[in-house]
Amino acid sequence: MFRARHLLGIEPLAPAEITAILDLAETYVDLNRRTVKHSNALEGMTQINMFFENSTRTQSSFELAGKRLGADVMNMSMQTSSVKKGETLIDTALTLNAMHPDLLVVRHPQSGAVDLLAQKVNCAVLNAGDGRHEHPTQALLDALTIRRTKGRLHRLTVAICGDIAHSRVARSNLILLVKMENRVRLVGPATLMPSGVGELGCEVYEDMREGLKGADVVMMLRLQKERMDGGFIPSEREYYHRWGLDAEKLALAHPDAIVMHPGPMNRGVEIDGTIADDINRSVIQDQVEMGVAVRMACMDLLARNLRAQRGAMASQAFEV
Repeated sequence: MFRARHLLGIEPLAPAEITAILDLAETYVDLNRRTVKHSNALEGMTQINMFFENSTRTQSSFELAGKRLGADVMNMSMQTSSVKKGETLIDTALTLNAMHPDLLVVRHPQSGAVDLLAQKVNCAVLNAGDGRHEHPTQALLDALTIRRTKGRLHRLTVAICGDIAHSRVARSNLILLVKMENRVRLVGPATLMPSGVGELGCEVYEDMREGLKGADVVMMLRLQKERMDGGFIPSEREYYHRWGLDAEKLALAHPDAIVMHPGPMNRGVEIDGTIADDINRSVIQDQVEMGVAVRMACMDLLARNLRAQRGAMASQAFEV
C-alpha cells in the first residue's frame, strides 16, 4: 500500500511502498511498449514541471510520463521566471497554488527546497532532485532495472562507484538498496566520500579493484564538476586510471554483473565507452526506459491519494 502525499525522498518509504511502486511500474513498461501508449490515470489533472537546474533525461521523462497518463503538462521556464527577478521560493509556491495544479515536479540546486515547496502547496509534489539530498525516482528506476535484470532486488552485492559526496543519486540508491536488504559498497577516492558514510549501513572502499570483487551490480556515477569547489581529484586522466570502469576492473566483478550509469556519461573519465555500449553487460538504456514507467507509476499513485484526500475533504464539508 502506498499512502504518501508527496514523493520527496526514499528515506520515508517502507519496503512495501517501494515494492508497490515497482509493481505498478511493471504494468507501465508493458503499456509503453505498445503501439498505443495512452492511459487516462491523470485525465483532467494538471502537471507542472519546474526545473531550476538543467535536465534532459529527467525532465523529458516526467513530461512524457504525464502526457502518456493523460495529464495537461506545463513546463515552466525557470531561466526566465520571476525567480530570476528576485522572487522567493515561497512566493513562487503561492503563485503556483493559485493556478490549482495537481502534480508539481521540482528540481532545485538547494537541498530541502522541494520539501519547503511541498509545505506551501495544495498539490502532490515529486522531487526530481534537490541539491545533494535525494533523487528518489532515479533510485526507483534503478531498482526496477536491477529487479528485471537480476530477477530480484534483495541479497545482491551492489558497488556504487565514483563521486559519492556530491551525488544525490548515490544517496537515494544507498537508502533504497539497504532497505531492500542488499549489500552496498561505496567505492571512490577519500576526497569524494561524505563524512560519516560508514554509519549508513554500507562498506567503503578506496581501492576500485577491491570494491568490485564479486559485485552483482556496478553502478558508476558522473563526476559532479558543477558542485565541486576545489581539487577533489588529481586529474581526469588519473581519476580514470584509478576509479574509471574498464574491462580489467570489471573482470573482478561477478561474471554476470550488470553495469549502470544515471547519465549523462563522461566517457573515458568514469567509464570506458566500449563497456557503456556493451549490450551484454550495460543496462544504461534500460534505465532510461524504466525511468518513464517508474515516473508514471509514482504520479499515478500520488494522484490516487490526492483524489482520495480531496474526496474525504468534500465529504466532511458536505456533512458540516
